[in-house]
Amino acid sequence: MTITETHRSLELADPALLEKIDKLFACNVGEYVSLPQLVVVGDQSCGKSSVLEGLTKLNFPRDSGLCTRFATHIIFRRDGNLVVREISASIIPASDATPEEDQKLRAWKASGLQSLSAEDFSRTMKEVHEVMNLSSCDGDQKPTFSNSVLQLEIRGPNASHLSVIDVPGIFKNTTSDRTTKNDITLVRNMVLRYMQNQRSIMLAVVPANVDIATQEIIEMASEIDPEGGRTLRILTKPDLVDKGAEHKVIQLIHDGNANGQLGWILVRNLGQKQLQAGNVDRDAEERMFYQHAPWNRVPPENYGISALTARLQELLTSNVRREFPSVRFEVIKRLKDTKNLLQSLGVQRETAEQQRRILLDIVSTFQEITQHALATNYGVNDVFDEDKDLRLATLVSLRNDVFSKNLAYWGHTYTFRSKPERPEDTDGSVDDREERRNNPANTEKQRDIMQSRKTWDTTQNTSVADLEGILHASEPVEPSFKSGILPWIEEIYSNSRGFEIGTFNHTLLSTLMKKQSVKWPILARGYISDIISVVHAFICKGLEVVSKNTQISTNIMSLLMDDLVEKYKQAISTVEFLLRIEREGTPLTLNHYFNDNLEKCRQKRMYSTAAKKSFDDCKHGEVVRLSDLAHQHHMSNVEHTVRDIHDILDSYYKVARKRFLDNVCMQAADHYLVTGPEAPMKLFSPSWVNDLSNERLEEIVGEGRALKRRRRQLQKEIEDLEAGKAVLMK
Repeated sequence: MTITETHRSLELADPALLEKIDKLFACNVGEYVSLPQLVVVGDQSCGKSSVLEGLTKLNFPRDSGLCTRFATHIIFRRDGNLVVREISASIIPASDATPEEDQKLRAWKASGLQSLSAEDFSRTMKEVHEVMNLSSCDGDQKPTFSNSVLQLEIRGPNASHLSVIDVPGIFKNTTSDRTTKNDITLVRNMVLRYMQNQRSIMLAVVPANVDIATQEIIEMASEIDPEGGRTLRILTKPDLVDKGAEHKVIQLIHDGNANGQLGWILVRNLGQKQLQAGNVDRDAEERMFYQHAPWNRVPPENYGISALTARLQELLTSNVRREFPSVRFEVIKRLKDTKNLLQSLGVQRETAEQQRRILLDIVSTFQEITQHALATNYGVNDVFDEDKDLRLATLVSLRNDVFSKNLAYWGHTYTFRSKPERPEDTDGSVDDREERRNNPANTEKQRDIMQSRKTWDTTQNTSVADLEGILHASEPVEPSFKSGILPWIEEIYSNSRGFEIGTFNHTLLSTLMKKQSVKWPILARGYISDIISVVHAFICKGLEVVSKNTQISTNIMSLLMDDLVEKYKQAISTVEFLLRIEREGTPLTLNHYFNDNLEKCRQKRMYSTAAKKSFDDCKHGEVVRLSDLAHQHHMSNVEHTVRDIHDILDSYYKVARKRFLDNVCMQAADHYLVTGPEAPMKLFSPSWVNDLSNERLEEIVGEGRALKRRRRQLQKEIEDLEAGKAVLMK
């Protein structure tokens, strides 16, 4: 295809499409989505600036201090409304710029320029260096290179629709007080980032007078684009090729046309003397050079700035047409994904007002979860299915049942003889002697018997690290002795009797009650420790669920912990108080069930005695003679007293156990830990939040530096992508 044919085909190009891509670059969308682009790469002093001068007709500064320190996006636009061309310049801040830097860089503009002389261009570049805060002299400790982009827009009646990006030239050697090894790496990574964009066409510029195979930029391009499908190689400085070596350069160009790659284009720029003269027509000199052998053997589509311009337009147009649909899709997808990422960070919480509002929302949700948990209204929220620790009322009720059963089964030292198995057990003649022989308290094998029986642990929940030193450790509970209560009572009675006749000292009941309930403390402490563990787990898990941020819930718990511990200690103190009242206080009850139970015990003993004398009368069934009822059994006063003490202790113990069970569950557990007005869950309240200082709010809810930085990055990305989406949708 000839240059004329190429220009004719480019008339079909869509300028609006190309302009949209350039606007996407201006919106910084290229930082997040690969955009179709032409990028000029090469070593320092390879002739890149001269190639750009030929394309732009601008005099690029040649001051070593003003060499390319940042990427330059050059945009050409045809505008039939203009008589002469206009040039404008602006800066696209790097994606990692701070908000202050971003505002400063975007504020800089240079517009309304009809031309840029060498002096004007140098002055403009110095301004850009200052705005970007780049080093301007040796040893000023400022950075030498920047990731921000200078954008030059050239509009005119005869301009072609084209845009190219020039990046700093790679280099291997440092310059004293100017560039460092870090700069070498920074520039190389910057160039690689542009080259690795799969939608970019690389314009690899190399001098024709060197061994091309050894050029680093060619090696980099070959590694990134081994097929050569998106690498256009540009040869410069053909006038410096040694005599006799010209045919190698020409053959290289012909080979590039034959192997299906984008090939080579030869460009002849002005030499140093011609540049210094300042009045030499660059394009005329290039055409004149082409008239001489052997360079006239180069195909016209591979020679000169005109051929390069036409080829670049062709490549850019086809690239944009091919990639534009996928670019639009990726921008929209990236915007959606970025919004999701920002949403995953939670509500912004930088100011005290934002932080207080967030905490109040957490309080409201936590109290709502607590109300549902206490009302067993588990169906309103899936969290109750996802974590069983949140089913507070159920867990407390289940533990109450266990405590009730354990206190009834394990709480007493000796089993009462409320239900004797044999009638003869009541006369004292057989069973009492047997109990004395088998009483573990009177045998040398007591230790072996105790160790052979099954035990039960007082706590069911695992220990809580936060509450070590507060909760009682689990202890094994020995089962009750099944027999031996009468000898045990007799022994205690005998060791404490006075001058009573047929009665006993009232303090004896206190002594027996304390010994009979000796396992109450460990059972009650284990119970209250489990309830505290359940409540504490509910608070921890509830805060974690409603906060949706482990760090925030941890911070809240850290501040609540001292007050929570006081609540827990209050419940434990209540249990200890109830234990002292029941086990060390005066035995007292106004409950009529005590009298009922005592009467039942005596009736059972009378019935058992009468049952021994009963006989079967065919007419009346089982009967007893009155004379037999009047028969006095041979029991001593001590045995009678022991039986009475047993019945009184049995009756009182039942009433006291049920009373103690209710009091512990209602007062210590329910009132202080679960539903009372000062339950631990109610510490985390709106008033607690409103009393927090701004410093405390920052400590609890404030975002860390890394999170703030990440949030700003995502917000900036969303802002850029939203602007890009608006461009694409027009």
